[in-house]
Amino acid sequence: MALFSKELGIDLGTFFIRVAEGERIVLEEPTRAAIVVDEQKMVAWGQEALDMYGRVPESMEVTRPMHNGVIADYEVTEYLLEALLRKLSGPMRFMRPRIMVTVPYGVTSVESRAVHEAALQAGSREAYLIQQPLAAALGVDLPISTPSGNMLLCLGGGATQAAVLAMYGIVTAETLRAGGVALDEAIMAYMRKKYGLIIGQMTAEQIKIKIGAAVPLEEEQSMEIQGQDQVSGLPRPATTGSARLAPPAASLRISGSGLISLFSGMKPETTTPGLSASGNGRAAIASAAAWRSAAGSASRRASASRRSAAFCPASDDGSAMVRV
Repeated sequence: MALFSKELGIDLGTFFIRVAEGERIVLEEPTRAAIVVDEQKMVAWGQEALDMYGRVPESMEVTRPMHNGVIADYEVTEYLLEALLRKLSGPMRFMRPRIMVTVPYGVTSVESRAVHEAALQAGSREAYLIQQPLAAALGVDLPISTPSGNMLLCLGGGATQAAVLAMYGIVTAETLRAGGVALDEAIMAYMRKKYGLIIGQMTAEQIKIKIGAAVPLEEEQSMEIQGQDQVSGLPRPATTGSARLAPPAASLRISGSGLISLFSGMKPETTTPGLSASGNGRAAIASAAAWRSAAGSASRRASASRRSAAFCPASDDGSAMVRV
């Protein structure tokens, strides 16, 4: 049966949903859905729904069903997964796919069950869950099969996770329910307070990507943006620079202090004495691009190795690896 059905790895993220099959990414779409409010019917999803954001009448709503890495709207998530699987597998009347879905570390049993049931109701034959730090470690080829410690930092749109892995499992981990979305919201609040300009999340994200900096830069960078005047309601341009984004650091420190506390929770005493004494571990930073291969690698290795306890049937730019 497995020879004729698909086996898919799905990274169900706050901003993007990525699907891997074997060695390649077969789909990557924004985690967005356009809903007719009265009928609660999904009319568009993915990039098509994102293009409709801010341009629909009151009878429609473009929503993001995932918040902080977990399901916030169960029905919309189920519609989204169903449309996704139908696109990849056709009608699925006979050969429904087996899928493995990533979930953040430390989610509650209710949150895990919501993802599992949504995956089954969407039309999959079998659904498995894998914790995101473990999937990311497989995606960036960390040697987690060895008894040496491997530390991983996962930077996501809705959650930030730090974990120490060894012997196909997570030794210790911490999760911060904040990520790129919190940075976007801080920039939006700063532009409204400093310039009296209302900007959308997409504009705030572009500011973050192009000129955002947590520390002063040697060369000042600037960017011209277009927003809505807070008083008149008319469109108005404004120019902001990387140095001027330092004040939002007061707001961004909320996330920064969270990251510091996240690393503080990963002190050597939180790991086993053996790993603390080994001193030859590795560290990796995994962001959106790492997830592109993570889900596929996790799904591919799940059948090859049953030693990982993270496979639970019941229940945003590049990656780098450094030796520490």
